[in-house]
This record gives sequence, structure tokens and C-alpha cells, in this order.
Amino acid sequence: MNKHIKKVAVIGSGIMGSGIACHFANIGVEVLLLDIVPRELNDKEKAKGLTLEDKVVRNRLVNDSLATALKSKPSPIYDQKFASRITTGNMQDDISKVSKVDWIIEVVVERLDIKKQVFENLEKHRTPGTLITTNTSGIPIHFMSEGRSEDFQKHFCGTHFFNPARYLKLFEIIPGPKTDSEVLDFLNGYGEKYLGKTSVIAKDTPAFIGNRIGTFSIQSLFHSVKELGMTVEEVDKLTGPVIGRPKSATFRTVDVVGLDTLVHVANGIYENCPDDERREVFK
Repeated sequence: MNKHIKKVAVIGSGIMGSGIACHFANIGVEVLLLDIVPRELNDKEKAKGLTLEDKVVRNRLVNDSLATALKSKPSPIYDQKFASRITTGNMQDDISKVSKVDWIIEVVVERLDIKKQVFENLEKHRTPGTLITTNTSGIPIHFMSEGRSEDFQKHFCGTHFFNPARYLKLFEIIPGPKTDSEVLDFLNGYGEKYLGKTSVIAKDTPAFIGNRIGTFSIQSLFHSVKELGMTVEEVDKLTGPVIGRPKSATFRTVDVVGLDTLVHVANGIYENCPDDERREVFK
């Protein structure tokens, strides 16, 4: 596949979406970052007399998320001026702009029903041949591509970045049942050459590789902590640098990843692995 990535669209501006957007900006790629439109005004907007139709309100979620990411540490952006490569918008007013990008990356909440709805909307505007991938932490890829066109499925797979996207090396590529082998080869090489990652082709099994192992480790520890009556501080003291692991240890790592994400991944493994000999660990 002879493809040059000049512009990507990142759908979802949470901690992962904004982080991925920043990492593409780091390597010189233009980014379109989109999120949903707020359902109601906040107090500041009410005080200014704004309405839900004002652009500043409609893009509030995406702009606030990106601003928060740019202030975070470790910084997701190599140089603050690189943030100018990121254009923000919302899923109602700006979704048609995905027709002009080379790669669409979905990074919305870990719910299959929401992801499928997002893909249905994206397909209405996606140009045939455009790469389209999901950053899901563990939802089976074949569930998400059901009902989509042949061209969509041919160019669709999982591209799982780990948080923080700029710093963690692992880049899981998970094919769906109809993913073209040339798409996998391209993403594998792009991850290594341009994104600075260690690319790994994973099987489409619940939680793939990293999160299947990591979630088992964390969940197993949680059960032990409950039995032993240990505190959060004690657990992080014993499961960090003292045993050769990062200083974020266990609970701080979960805090960075997001408790909601951990719960979604653990539940997904429990529901989709009925024959796993250690299935109860994920409950």
C-alpha cells in the first residue's frame, strides 16, 4: 500500500483522544479533533448570555479537553506550538470534514452501541479507501465492523495506543475478519517508522494482548488486597519501583487509565471469555 498520511481525524477528545491527536501533531501531521456537542450550558456560558447554538459552546467539550491535555504532565506535545496543527470541531457541524483526511481514528467511550453508532455516522462521510481504526481497549473488532460496507471493513481494524500515547511504546494492531493484509502491513510499518512504536499484530480476542495481561494482573491484585485488608498507599508502595515497576504502581496507574475504562475492559473479558479458567478474577 502506497499511502502518505498528511491528515488524520481523531473522534473523541478524552485523555486518550487528545493524547493521540498531540502525538500525530508531534510528527508533523495535521489533525482534526472532534467530540460531541454539549447538551446544556454551564454557568459561565449562561452568564455571558450564550446559547447552545453558539460555536464556542458547541465546541466547548473538545476545546476544554485539548486544553487540559496540553497542560498535563508528562506533556503529550513536544512543543506547544505544534498544537497549531490540531483543528477542533464537533460531531454535528464538522463530521463532513472527515472526507478530506487519510486516516480516521475512533477514540470514544468504551461502549459497543455508541461505537457502532459513531461508525455508522462516519461512513456517510468517509471517502472510500480511507483508513478507519478504533482505539478500543478490548471490545472485539468484529463486533464493531458488523453491518458496514465492504470497503469500510477492508480498511478497518484496531489500532490500540496506550496511555500516555506519546511515551508508551506498545502499538497493538488488531485485524477484523475482512481487514486487508496491505492495511495491516502499512499500519505496522507506520507505527514503527513514524510513531516511534513497537508495533504488534494481535489476534481479535477480548482485550487483545496488553490489556488481557494487565487487567488480569490488576484484578487479581484487587481481590488479594480485599482479602488482606491493605490500604491504597500500602499497595502502591509494594507494587511500584521496589519490584521494578513504574512509580505509578497499581492504583495510580488505574487512575491514569480511568476506572471506567478498567471496569469496561474487565466486564468485557468476563462476558466474552466464558471458558477462561480464571474468569472469576475479572468479576
